[in-house]
Amino acid sequence: MLERKIDHDLAVWKSEGAKKALLIDGARQTGKTFTVREFAARNYPCFLEINFVTMPSASAVFEGDLNADTIITALTAFSRQQLVPHKTLVFLDEIQECPRARTAVKFLVEDGRFDYIESGSLLGIRYKPVPSYPVGYETQLRMFPLDFEEFLTANNVQSETVSYLRTCFEKSEPVTEAVHKTIMQLFRYYVITGGMPDAVQRFVDTHDIAQVVRIQNDILALYRQDIAKYAVQDRQRIRDIFDRLPSELNTKNRRFMLADIDPSARMNRYESSFMWLSDAGVVLPCYNVTEPKTPLKINELRNLIKVFMNDTGLLCAASVENVQYEILKDNLDVNMGSILENTIAEQLAANGFELRYFDRKNFGEVDFLLQQGRAVLPVEVKSGTSYKKHAGLDHIMQSEEWKIRKAYVLCSGNVEKADNVTYEPWYMALFIKQLKLPEEMKVAVDLHLLKK
Repeated sequence: MLERKIDHDLAVWKSEGAKKALLIDGARQTGKTFTVREFAARNYPCFLEINFVTMPSASAVFEGDLNADTIITALTAFSRQQLVPHKTLVFLDEIQECPRARTAVKFLVEDGRFDYIESGSLLGIRYKPVPSYPVGYETQLRMFPLDFEEFLTANNVQSETVSYLRTCFEKSEPVTEAVHKTIMQLFRYYVITGGMPDAVQRFVDTHDIAQVVRIQNDILALYRQDIAKYAVQDRQRIRDIFDRLPSELNTKNRRFMLADIDPSARMNRYESSFMWLSDAGVVLPCYNVTEPKTPLKINELRNLIKVFMNDTGLLCAASVENVQYEILKDNLDVNMGSILENTIAEQLAANGFELRYFDRKNFGEVDFLLQQGRAVLPVEVKSGTSYKKHAGLDHIMQSEEWKIRKAYVLCSGNVEKADNVTYEPWYMALFIKQLKLPEEMKVAVDLHLLKK
């Protein structure tokens, strides 16, 4: 069984009393349903699962009055099982197919008899309008494909090894050569396999890349079917963008060029199509910014965009070349730069970052600009051996206006620090994390000066 980091989030949600419903969002085939089932088996004596795709008749439960007593009576009758108060988890899967169930969550949570988890793969695309969102009654979690740490765990790499790597990252110390070589090889396998649970499990069980690729092609076919079924508007534009992802990422600056689809295409016509794929969890958008200064969001140029695949294994499978064979031969060189950059984008997104890049005349390009609190952290991804050449990064680091004092270059080499730039192996992207608020932030409220 694959261990997932989201298991910890589920445990925290339950330990805090499940005061809200938990909404798990994410692309298809990322393992949401399996994760909830395993969590329920460990934590609840009673479990009710309703999948609105495979059990469309279940929508009738929510067609009447949306009050807790009526719904729970109907749920009990529909499921033909006893639901024990305070010991039951109700799982509403593929909830996008039954919008009234999403609205009913407010009343069910207020009732308090059972715990509720909702899940869906296309919650952001407004496929079916929700009459009223349960604002304040649900907590949302995004589920990504397995990241590299989860992939290491699946391949029996011990937690002590991961802790050792984290220490090397934090102290900017080289990794021992034997460990570095092994982890780099596993990283190459991860690039090919990606993080879709079925693909990872097949790799762990068989180490047969051909079988992995067949699973990935099935997932790609499913995504295309979703576009055909759920893209009510702009279906052809969405399909064109999806099909061109591998070739657009393989261009020199990785930027998505609409002219490659249609010479007369303009971003204002296609922006909703990009957002459909993003909201469906299929792609990861990465916007250009005018300057590396916080807050980065207000500096975005949304007409200049890189579009990464949500899973690099799927990107490899979608590529026309036999890239898996080349990567297995350790040819993750400059010709594989787009695939490598996609892998890093996927990891950074899983780490909680919004993806942005910098490209400005007279300065050059930097692959990623991350916001950590009030600081901007540039990250360059280098696939070749000349990874110490990075003109764009040098230019922004030398600017006194922006005062950037720290940067990472992810490369094939070992850990090495040179002034304000730290060279890290590709796999160290795993440890570039968002700043976390402390668990407690208590303040003293002093009102004595207001007294007369």
